[in-house]
Order: sequence, then structure tokens, then C-alpha cells
Amino acid sequence: MQTKKKAINFMKNILAWLISLIMLIPLVLIIVNAFKSDAEALTLTLSLPKEWTFSNFVTVIEKGKLLQSFLNSLLYAGCATIIVVLFGSMAAYIFSRRRDRTGNAAYMYMVLGIVIPINYVALMKVMQVTHLNNSVPGIILLYTAAQLPFTVFLLYGFVSKTPIDMDEAAVIHGCGPIRLFFSIILPMMRSSIVTAAVLCFLNTWNEFVMPLYFLNSSEKWPMTLAVYNFFGQYEKSWNLICADILLTCLPVIIMYLSCQKYIVGGQTEGAVKG
Repeated sequence: MQTKKKAINFMKNILAWLISLIMLIPLVLIIVNAFKSDAEALTLTLSLPKEWTFSNFVTVIEKGKLLQSFLNSLLYAGCATIIVVLFGSMAAYIFSRRRDRTGNAAYMYMVLGIVIPINYVALMKVMQVTHLNNSVPGIILLYTAAQLPFTVFLLYGFVSKTPIDMDEAAVIHGCGPIRLFFSIILPMMRSSIVTAAVLCFLNTWNEFVMPLYFLNSSEKWPMTLAVYNFFGQYEKSWNLICADILLTCLPVIIMYLSCQKYIVGGQTEGAVKG
């Protein structure tokens, strides 16, 4: 019986490894073809390049304006992440402490933003009326509004498990509301905040539809739109396209790998027991 159980677990591990390798095929395809010559990359095969061409990346950076797009993406994702984490943690704390009918209704209204689709027609009209269309503050506010509901939902699960007795003890010792949150509650939420920040940054970095609709100037485009524009100009140069995609994905991959332990730990701590 024990041998049969070990064999089943072994087969499950093999199956998991095979599925993982299949998922890695597109990434390997992009990496390999990014170093090929123009003629060799036309077939888009997994074979190694006969001659490694590193000049593809130089060409992409110069012709694709990736440096400016990288700075734009960093600005948008960074500012949106800071705003979302700051206000999301505050909202999650208030919602977790005020569990009356009004507080629960406000929390549910906020969380509904995760599943309700965005009406881009109405949103475009709002952006035009407020004169935020095709502006840096406008796109940052849109990213913030899109990521805030999930961040509140994620942090709410962690804050709701912290005992209220800590709040009462801090108030007795003279803590005001602001000091209570920033000196006691916020440090306790560190792992969950890192998780929320990483997920918000990755989602904002990979966003494509919002900048496509609300940024008309190519000088304000993030890296996702730069890749889209570059593909339209060099649709037959697959080596340059793969190099462009690789450079765009590289910051996200590095950030995810470096913060992976915080993401897993934060999601575990924020889990709500049923």
C-alpha cells in the first residue's frame, strides 16, 4: 500500500514537471530566437542559433524607443503601486474594524470592482470631461482604480485576523488613529503589503488596453505599447520582435523571482479560514 502511494506521488510529480516544461516552451522560443539573425529567425524554431547575434538588443533599444518606454512604465507602475498600497491598506483596516451593516456594504461595493467589467465608453467620457485623457496623472489614476479593489480584498484577509485588543491597548497608551495605523498595524502587514505591491506592480506593468485607449502620444507609451508599435513596423523581423518582447518581460521576471517568497508568504498570512 505504501509502495503504491509512492508510485502515485512519483507519477504526479512527473506530470507536473511535464506540464511546467510545456508552459516554458514559449519563453524558450522567444529567448532562442532573440539571438538569431533575421533570416534564421523566420522559421521560429527551438534550435539554437548558428551565430549568436547580440546586436538585436541594441537595434531594438534604439529603434523601438525602449528606454523612454521603460521609464514611462516604471513611473506609471511605481506611482500606482505606492498609491494603491497606501490607500488600500488604510481601507482594509477600516473595513476590518467597522463590521456593521454600512461597513460591510461599503466593503462589498469595493470588492465588486474585481469582477465588474470596465465600461470604456463611459470611462473615456469621464476622462475627457476631467481633462485627464492622454495625461500621466490620468493613466496613473486609472491604474490605481483598477488595482485598488483586489488590494483591499487581499489585505482585508490579513487585517481581519489581527486582534482588536491591540488597538485598544495602543489607544490606552495614548496612540492616536494615525500613529496607531502607521506605528503598529502597518508594520504587522509588511509581508502582505509586499505581496500586494508586487502583484499591483506586475499587473500595472503588463497592462495593455488602458494605455492603448487613453494615451494618444507615443512619447507617453509604456513598454507594452512600445512592443505593439514595434511589431507593426518590423512584423517580418522575428529576431527583433523576440528581443523586444524579452527586454519587456525581463524586469517583470526578475521582480517576480526576487519577491516570490514574499508573495507566497503574504498570501498564506492573508488567507481567511472558513
